[in-house]
Amino acid sequence: MSTTLDGENWPAGFAVQPRQTTLTQKLLTAFKQVPVAHAGDVMGRHTGAVGLSAYHNDLGLTMCGTAITVRTRPGDNLMVHVAIQRAQPGDIIVIDGGGDLSTAVIGGLMRTTAIARQLGGFVIDGALRDVAEWAEGILPVYARGHVHRGPSKDGPGQINTPISCAGMTVMPGDLILGDADGVIAIPASEAEAILSLCQSQAEQEARIRAQNETGKIDRERFDSILRKKGCPL
Repeated sequence: MSTTLDGENWPAGFAVQPRQTTLTQKLLTAFKQVPVAHAGDVMGRHTGAVGLSAYHNDLGLTMCGTAITVRTRPGDNLMVHVAIQRAQPGDIIVIDGGGDLSTAVIGGLMRTTAIARQLGGFVIDGALRDVAEWAEGILPVYARGHVHRGPSKDGPGQINTPISCAGMTVMPGDLILGDADGVIAIPASEAEAILSLCQSQAEQEARIRAQNETGKIDRERFDSILRKKGCPL
C-alpha cells in the first residue's frame, strides 16, 4: 500500500495526491501575454518540451494554466479519466505516457468532457486519437503522436506527483504555457520572478525589432563575438 499526502491509502502503483493551487489568478492572467519563446529564453534557452506537436490546428490558440500531472502505464488511460474529473476550470492535464505511440491515451469523447468542464488543455508524452475532432480547436492539445488504437482502463497510475513529460520535469501545480512554438513548464515557486524577466525580455525584443525595421545593421554585435573567439575580420 502507498499513502498519499491526504492520508488515504492506495494499492501499490496507484496514488492520487491533492491538487496544488499556489498560482494566483492575477499571475496566470499576466502569463497569458507571455510567448513560450520568451519564457524559454529567460530560463536558459534550452528548456521546455521537445518532440510534441499541436493537434488543435489553430496557431492563435494558446494555453496557460496550472499543471495537473498524470503518470500512466503506456496504453492505459484510467488515471487520465480520474484527473479530468478532479481538475478545475483552466487546469492543464500533463500526461507522462512514457512516450508510447502504440496506443492512444486520450480521444474525442474525453475532449468533449474536458471542454464541458472548461479545462485549459492537454500535454501528452504519448499518443491521442480522433485527430479530426482535436483539429476543430477550442481546446489546445499537444502530443507526441497519434494512432487509432484505443487504451485499456486498468491502471496503475498516479495523479499530482512529479513526472517527466517530453523532456520536461513537471511538478503538480507548475505553470504550463503553450503556443504555436511549443510548451514549457515554469516552476510555481519561480513564476513571479520569471514573469518579470519575461516582461523585460519583451521590452528588449521590441527595441531590437524597431531597430531592425530601419534596415540598419548592428554589425559590431556579432563581430565582437568573432573577435573574442580569435576569428580574423
